[in-house]
Amino acid sequence: MGVEGCTKCIKYMLFFFNFIFWLAGGVVLGVALWLRHDGHTSSLLELKFDGQQAPTTFLNSVHILIAVGAVMMVVGFLGCYGAIQESQCLLGTFFACLVILFACEVAAGIFGFMHKDSISKELITFYDNVYDNSVATTLTDQDKKQAAAAVLKAFHETLECCGRGISNPFTTLVTQGLTDICPKSVSASTTDCHGKIRELFNEKVYLIGIAALIVAIIMIFEMTFSMVLCCGIRNSPVY
Repeated sequence: MGVEGCTKCIKYMLFFFNFIFWLAGGVVLGVALWLRHDGHTSSLLELKFDGQQAPTTFLNSVHILIAVGAVMMVVGFLGCYGAIQESQCLLGTFFACLVILFACEVAAGIFGFMHKDSISKELITFYDNVYDNSVATTLTDQDKKQAAAAVLKAFHETLECCGRGISNPFTTLVTQGLTDICPKSVSASTTDCHGKIRELFNEKVYLIGIAALIVAIIMIFEMTFSMVLCCGIRNSPVY
C-alpha cells in the first residue's frame, strides 16, 4: 500500500520540485554551452601569442558547469522516479547526491566570489602584454609584431574598443597610431579595452551566480521533502 494523507501530498510536491530541478539542470547545461560557444568569450579565450595561451580559468569553470548541468539532469530524473515508485533506496541515493551537489555548489560559490575579478585581470594582463609587444619601437621581429597586431585586432573588433585607456599623452599617441587595428566607429580616447573586458566577464559571473542561487533554493526543498517522504514510506502500513 502506498503512502496516504500529507505524505502523499509531499510525494507529488517532491516530484514537482524534482521536475523543476531537472529543468534547471537543462538550463544550467544550456547556459554553460552558450558561454562556451559565445562569440565574445570564445574568440578571446582561444587567442595565442608568442606561444602564450589566453587565460583558461573562465573556460575551465564553464566546463565544470557543463558537467554539473548533466549531473543535475541525471539526479533530477532519479528523484522523480524514486518519488513515483516510493523507493527508499532511490530516495536515499537521491538525498546523498543532493548533499554532495549542494556542498560542491557552496564551495564553488565561495571560491568564485573570492576570485571573481581574477578572470578579467588575467585577460587584461594578457592584453597588455600583446599591446606592449605591438607598439614596442625596439621590437625588430616583424612577424612577432604582426602576430601581436592580429591578436589586438581580434580584441578590438570583438569588444568594440581600442587601447588601454590610460591617460598618458604618449600612450594615446601610440594608440592612435594603431588605427588600422581599431574599429573605425570607436574612439581610442573614450573606449578602452580594460573596461570592456571587466564589463564582459562581470555580466557572465552575475548570470552564473543568480542561476546557482535559484538551484540551491530548489535543492534545499528537495532534500527536506525527500527525507520526509522516505520516513513516511518507512512508517506506512503494509498489507
